[in-house]
Amino acid sequence: MTTTASVDLLIAAVNAQIRRVGPGLYGVACSGGADSLALADVAIRAAGAAHVVVLSIDHGLTPAGAGASAAVAAWARERGAAAVVRRVEVPRRGSLEAAARTVRYAALEALADELGLVCVLVGHTARDQAETVLLRLLRGTGPAGLAAIPVQRGRFIRPFLAIDRAVIDAYVRAQALPIWDDPMNDDRRLARVRVREEILPALRRENPQLDAALVRLASSATEWLEVIDTLTRPFTRFPVDCAALATQPAAVRKRAVSIALEVAGLDYDAAHLDQIDRMILAPERGQISIDVRGGAIVRSYGVLSIAPRDFPPQPQPLDIPGAAEGYELRTWRAGDRMRPERLKGRSRKLSDLYIDAKVPRALRTTARVLVRTSDATIVWAEHLGAAFGEACSCQSPTRSGGKF
Repeated sequence: MTTTASVDLLIAAVNAQIRRVGPGLYGVACSGGADSLALADVAIRAAGAAHVVVLSIDHGLTPAGAGASAAVAAWARERGAAAVVRRVEVPRRGSLEAAARTVRYAALEALADELGLVCVLVGHTARDQAETVLLRLLRGTGPAGLAAIPVQRGRFIRPFLAIDRAVIDAYVRAQALPIWDDPMNDDRRLARVRVREEILPALRRENPQLDAALVRLASSATEWLEVIDTLTRPFTRFPVDCAALATQPAAVRKRAVSIALEVAGLDYDAAHLDQIDRMILAPERGQISIDVRGGAIVRSYGVLSIAPRDFPPQPQPLDIPGAAEGYELRTWRAGDRMRPERLKGRSRKLSDLYIDAKVPRALRTTARVLVRTSDATIVWAEHLGAAFGEACSCQSPTRSGGKF
């Protein structure tokens, strides 16, 4: 590809995305590496320097990182664009690469809000996509994971995702861009570096078109996801009706649960999805649950919901008109009995009444009753309401009459 052709290809890729999001101020995430500096340069050409802000995140992981971010900012200002450098702290636990990515995107989100950016352009290329697909295959993934890096997620857009890295490198050389080589890109302790330098070269000897094949696989998985995600929409927020979800194919059920878990901020793996799917399909038998990282998934009376393990349900404040004296408000106890309105005066154990009313076990544990102290009669029970013939009415801010 000629230099002119590569310039035209890159500008067309950026123009296609900024036309789609509309006019405004465009951010470009730039570390100073070849792909991100090329993206910043092309964005300035395509949108005009006055419409571009170059954003450089200093992770503080290498001694040269601060200098590289400062150099990026100076280069952008020389081109007439605005530039911002933001220093972040990366937690030194778990995967360093994953932790750096999390804090980087959080910082970019914050800068986009502060500066009123319509989008943030990110410099991933087809090589990054191929590496990500292969990494996920090695670690184990389902069809959704094979979609790998999306062209757009929220305000982050990747114009170069379908473009071969060789085109980027040719552009950098032709424009003599002052790129910075991050030493972490050569750190073989990182799985991505080992895949790039050891595994991919070996596989390319078997299939010289491997990168293109992996990128096509990601594209096909993305097309699959678009169809599946449309079908999952009624089921992607907890609580979920198990009977309704059980009528869907397995692919829809598991994808819906994975999205619901992600929305709830809970971590999971494929084994969790299999367990939860069996729970959805199981016959009704009271309450069952499984633990996931950060909480528990509970099926109670045909409803799938989330019960954070570390935060038991907190009782709602109650308004008890006319019951300030002569009454005691307490948590119900084993053996408590009540004469509910629906039984017209017949007494029954509260535990049975809660089961009949399908009150989830998590709510039962903190349920309260109002007891008349003169005769120890329960005149009202939370989630059930007033007893037969009693005029007492308790209300919480979220429920009327205390009924579940």
